[in-house]
Amino acid sequence: MRLKIFLFSLMALTMGSAAHAQDDDSGITNVSATSNISYASGRTPEADPENTLLLDLSTGGRVTIRLRPDAAPNHVERVKTLARQGFYNGVIFHRVIDGFMAQTGDPTGTGQGGSQLPDLNAEFTTLPHVRGTVSMARATDPNSANSQFYIMFMPNLGLDRNYTAFGRVTDGMEYVDAIPRGEPPANPARIIRASIAADNVPPPTAAEIAAMTQPAANDQAAALEAALGDLSGETPQ
Repeated sequence: MRLKIFLFSLMALTMGSAAHAQDDDSGITNVSATSNISYASGRTPEADPENTLLLDLSTGGRVTIRLRPDAAPNHVERVKTLARQGFYNGVIFHRVIDGFMAQTGDPTGTGQGGSQLPDLNAEFTTLPHVRGTVSMARATDPNSANSQFYIMFMPNLGLDRNYTAFGRVTDGMEYVDAIPRGEPPANPARIIRASIAADNVPPPTAAEIAAMTQPAANDQAAALEAALGDLSGETPQ
């Protein structure tokens, strides 16, 4: 069974010393023992439709995320591949902690799932975990990221160089702020549709959103098919 993918030890990470080192039991790699950290440019790259992730959320609008292939090329490619497959469509935000982050990307909604693609090797960089940063969730093994990711509500620099940050929200952060809290939330928000800007996928209509957020007879799969159709010609994994 896949290990549960989540962010570890929230209280420990918010302490000032947490940015430097944590032992293995906390789920954070000891930074002093990590030599393969890339020093990514602090300059935000110019807008590029091919490297812009769009998330249409059930909270009411579209979130624009500037991806950073210069910092984490393999993670960016993975998220783009899954978005184009329709993998993220209909997936809930299953772990949402106020003042911390909102996590999604598990089609089972349990925090234990992922895609059928192999796990990724870490691409730790110096990109900071500030408000709006988008980063990959993982298990204790640094090389266990697969499909789940999280969006930061507030800065938490204790995550820097321990999780692979691969983008940042540039528009629509208010729709992230509106995601219901909980682990899992009683009424979780969903990604109605994930797409890459270069593909010019239109936002979902009101009818599509209603079909997704209020599935008849709790048949989520049927609601997803009715709302989105077969956009890519591929079956979500």
